[in-house]
Amino acid sequence: MTAGTATPVAPPVPAPVAARTSRRTHEAIAAYGFLSPWIAGMLLLTVGPMVYSLYLSFTRYNLMTPAQWVGFDNYVRMFTADPRYLASVSVTLRYVAISVPLLLVVSLLVAMLLNKGMTFLAGYRAAFYLPSLIASSVAIAVLWRQVFGQDGIVNEVLALVGIEGGSWIGNPRTALSTLVVLHVWSFGSTMIIFLAGLRQVPKEYYEAAAVDGAGAVRRFVHITLPMLTPLIFFNLLLSTVNAFQAFTPAYVISGGEGGPLDSTLFYTLYLYQRGFANLEMGYASAMAWMLVVVLALFTAGLFASARFWVHYGDER
Repeated sequence: MTAGTATPVAPPVPAPVAARTSRRTHEAIAAYGFLSPWIAGMLLLTVGPMVYSLYLSFTRYNLMTPAQWVGFDNYVRMFTADPRYLASVSVTLRYVAISVPLLLVVSLLVAMLLNKGMTFLAGYRAAFYLPSLIASSVAIAVLWRQVFGQDGIVNEVLALVGIEGGSWIGNPRTALSTLVVLHVWSFGSTMIIFLAGLRQVPKEYYEAAAVDGAGAVRRFVHITLPMLTPLIFFNLLLSTVNAFQAFTPAYVISGGEGGPLDSTLFYTLYLYQRGFANLEMGYASAMAWMLVVVLALFTAGLFASARFWVHYGDER
């Protein structure tokens, strides 16, 4: 700097701007302070274990000895040297393909019935919703085992009309069906969502269609279904993800074995067997990440297809 050159001086910050900046800084610090327990929990209890399980999926680890890096061996073994893995995939896909559509259809039918304005609607709504709260519990799974057992209620009812039935859960041809019925029985939450959507459909649409001579079926196809497509999309996504993750009913009803003859060997149940019964944590982690990839691909595909069949009220 040469003599006589004036040192540039920054213009003073106006007092209101400085106060506003200071207030925003304090608000941001307070916000992060309140969020810090959640952020710490997410990093320590969710993100951290997920990253570690991803690492374990490339190792051979039995909880007793240090993990040994094996690369993609666990993933290759799933499809080439483990027939029970393929069996669990088949059982789970059949369970999802049958139970999810039935769940959505039953939920929508009951919602349309309750939308007719019957008396004691609140009581019926609560009664239908209750199973969705307890269907995944161990108590209901034990009850289901008794209902469809050799001496269960189902066979007692059939005996009244002269039909002799065997153990529904002990027969490989019918065991999976009992789990499908249990899943459909828990239609309450999806039914409530459909019922809320039906209440939002303007009655003027139905009145105009009736004036034009449209019958009940045409009104349902051209008015009700298009108006409910956002809710169908939502329920389809959540129901499918939940069905892929089903575990408790199959574990309790089959005694943790997935029987008879692996007919109820859900993917998550087999993952549990490999991880906690056989202590193959590396292989179980690989199975878990394969499920994550499948669900991610399904979700992405569903969102990609939504623009072709999901209609929103503000679209023109």
